[in-house]
Amino acid sequence: MEEDRYYHSPESVNEYIELAKEVSGQQHILKLKKYLAPNSTLLELGSGPGTDWRILAQDYSVVGSDNSEAFLEHLRNQNPEGEFLALDAVSLETEQNFDGIYSNKVLHHLQTEALTNSIKRQHEILNPQGIICHSFWQGEGSEVFKGLFVNYHSKASLHDLFDPYFEILMLEAYREFEEDDSLLLVGRRR
Repeated sequence: MEEDRYYHSPESVNEYIELAKEVSGQQHILKLKKYLAPNSTLLELGSGPGTDWRILAQDYSVVGSDNSEAFLEHLRNQNPEGEFLALDAVSLETEQNFDGIYSNKVLHHLQTEALTNSIKRQHEILNPQGIICHSFWQGEGSEVFKGLFVNYHSKASLHDLFDPYFEILMLEAYREFEEDDSLLLVGRRR
C-alpha cells in the first residue's frame, strides 16, 4: 500500500490537532492501568498531537513514536523532555524493548497483512508478560477517508489476529461517536 500522506504536511497536522483537541484516550489508559504497573516502560504508536502521550507520561516511562516527521517535530517542540522515535507501525525498527505498547486509533490504518506483521513485531519487542492496549473502529470492510486507509474490525477478526501472539485480557466495544463504533483490546504477550 502506498504510504498515506495526510499526516505528513504541516497543514494537515495542524488541521488534525485542531480537530482532535477535545479527544483523548483517558478511558483507555484507565483500563490499561489495571494491567500495566506504574513506571513500566511503554511505547506509544502514533503519538500524533501528544495528548495521550502526556497522560501516559504521568504513570509510565513512555516513549512516543510517529511515522510523520511533521508530527514528530510538533511532539518534540511541545514536549522537549520526551523521547520520540520515527517508527513505522509495521516494522517497528527499534532495538528497545518495552513492558507495554499502546495505540489509540492507529493500527486501523493498516491492511490486514501489515497489521499481522505489526502484531508479530510487537510480540518481539515486548518483554515477557508485556501488555498491549489498542483501539480500533468497529465495522466491516475498509474505506479511504480523507486520503487515509481505514480498515474496520470486529471482535472476531481482532481475536483471530491477536490470539496467536497475545492472551486477550479484554476486548470490548465502546462509543466514540456512535454506540459501539469502536473496540478496545488489551492483551498479554504469550
